[in-house]
Amino acid sequence: MREFAFTDTDFKVISERVYQACGIVLGPHKREMVYSRLARRIRTNELTSFAAYLDYLDTHSDAEFSHFINAITTNLTSFFRENHHFEHVSDTIIPALLESNKTSKRVRIWSAGCSTGEEPYSIAMTLVGRFPASWDVKILATDLDSNVLAKAQQGIYEPVTITGLSPAQLKQFFLKSADGNAYRVKPQLQQMISFKRLNLLEKWPMKGPFDVIFCRNVLIYFDKKTKDNLFKGYHRMLAQDGHLFIGHSETMGKEHSEFKNLGKTMYKKMNNE
Repeated sequence: MREFAFTDTDFKVISERVYQACGIVLGPHKREMVYSRLARRIRTNELTSFAAYLDYLDTHSDAEFSHFINAITTNLTSFFRENHHFEHVSDTIIPALLESNKTSKRVRIWSAGCSTGEEPYSIAMTLVGRFPASWDVKILATDLDSNVLAKAQQGIYEPVTITGLSPAQLKQFFLKSADGNAYRVKPQLQQMISFKRLNLLEKWPMKGPFDVIFCRNVLIYFDKKTKDNLFKGYHRMLAQDGHLFIGHSETMGKEHSEFKNLGKTMYKKMNNE
């Protein structure tokens, strides 16, 4: 027997609110996940059912809605996840940017859906030392979830989360705590990154252009119409010959001829709008 009453109507209302707020589609297979995550919010607010929680959400939207969205969104990531993307940045994109951007001396990369920061810090590690000191190289890291953004900004990670990094990378880019139970990202990397909360379905405040956009394991939550709109938005935001990386389980339809498929979920902007 469940701790809290959770009806089909409750799940339908929650799914509709999540979709309206951030475009994430919650299919029936997500029902147990929704129950377990929102049950914590019900306990925290000392309520007795999902119906009571939805009423509470209506009357305390300013205080509770961000907790509601944060509870639903999934954040699973690691350093240098899908490493072939970072290899492509290092081996192909950086040499091209050194030539194409030598007049502006400006490089901009966007990590859209940055979660707890492993992705943008991996990007920063890839960029460090590859551009002259006079160049302006910055990374924008955005996420819907304010809780994971706070963790990303702190840049403190447990040993279990840094297993994919080499001893050389740990020595160069992290400071180990005295007890060995935490690693803090060095200021050299943090200074390259601006962390901002952003709902991808709302108006984007930044102007771009970006040379590279990472939007990986984010599109899986959206329906086709939302994905298509995002691809068009990314195309507008990308500089000429800019690159877009998506997640290994995500696809871009052939109708998006504005991008050239480079294989391995890597795309290049083809034409200017």
